Amino acid sequence: MTAEPGESQVRLALGLSYSGTAYQGWQSQLSGQTVQDELEKALSRFSNQPVRTLCAGRTDAGVHALMQVVHFDTPVQRELTSWVRGTNALLPRDIAVQWAHAVPHSFHCRASAVSRRYAYVLLESPVRPSVEAARVGWVYRPMDAAALRRAVAFLVGEHDFSSFRAAQCQAKSPVKIVHRIDVTQRGAYWRFEFEANAFLHHMIRNIMGCLIAVGQKSQAPEWIVEVLKARNRAAAAPTFSPDGLYFLGPRYSADYRLPQSTAAYDWLT
Repeated sequence: MTAEPGESQVRLALGLSYSGTAYQGWQSQLSGQTVQDELEKALSRFSNQPVRTLCAGRTDAGVHALMQVVHFDTPVQRELTSWVRGTNALLPRDIAVQWAHAVPHSFHCRASAVSRRYAYVLLESPVRPSVEAARVGWVYRPMDAAALRRAVAFLVGEHDFSSFRAAQCQAKSPVKIVHRIDVTQRGAYWRFEFEANAFLHHMIRNIMGCLIAVGQKSQAPEWIVEVLKARNRAAAAPTFSPDGLYFLGPRYSADYRLPQSTAAYDWLT
């Protein structure tokens, strides 16, 4: 049912997963071919009134999400499971609401996040991907695990990441705190997991370009230190493909009681 005039609105948080292949990124555009456009269209139809959302982290074209978090205010009173199932019935098959929670009005999906997590999945193979095309990045030359792990250690901590910042980045400061970067390998597949207080535009894809140069031994691990110190985008490697990049979602204070993962995490690991 819909709240009577004058009744206070509720704030809802949704966990969203999507394949970014068919979309021009998260943020709404005139084309209408973005994840935000599809989500807001479905939510507006479900609630019979316009809905505008904010997200925890904007993703670029081709980038996927396992747990994007959005919030919005609405006077519509529905069961939380109805928000999930009803909205999913109106969404394309490559976007799905995973959960819905009522949150206090003090909650803000972006400002309340204490950290954000991404994973990059990379295929090392002489042959390009097929069934996993657009789901993984690809290199055809062998990678050195020891060199990669030495290199990522230089990136952990508080640094000026200007060398890994896209020209169109709107962040107020290039200084970010990287909490961890984990590198694992399973057969031909590599997984790089990043967690930081925040990320600059294209920061992970620019870091991946440098890590691949190190992994393939065209640069030494210590080169990463030189790139950091340069504080110049021209010092780093070219931006790597968006295909294997996944937004794993933000972390929030336990007080909000929001999920930390979705079922898709099991698929990715």
